[in-house]
Amino acid sequence: MATPRSLRGDAEALTIEWDDGVTHRLTWRQLREACPCATCKVKREEPPPLFQVLKPEETQPLRCSKMQALGNYAYHIDFSDGHNTGIYSLEFLRRLGEASVA
Repeated sequence: MATPRSLRGDAEALTIEWDDGVTHRLTWRQLREACPCATCKVKREEPPPLFQVLKPEETQPLRCSKMQALGNYAYHIDFSDGHNTGIYSLEFLRRLGEASVA
């Protein structure tokens, strides 16, 4: 399996350079909407609400407020909307990156 050679985050996205030469740019919105935590997985399966009331932080551009490595297999991302329970494995990030270029 490929491993990241470098990770760079800016205001809009995370750029991952993999050791096999592939580079992916994933926006924070893409990462947040694909969050692999159990709560988000269940929410994605529910029908969308007829009226959605947004919290003030949800009306702002989504950003990463903190990103931390978990061993050598995953990353934990804190988002500006307050969400912070997803664990993004390297395999998951690679699949997201591949899907975003397809």
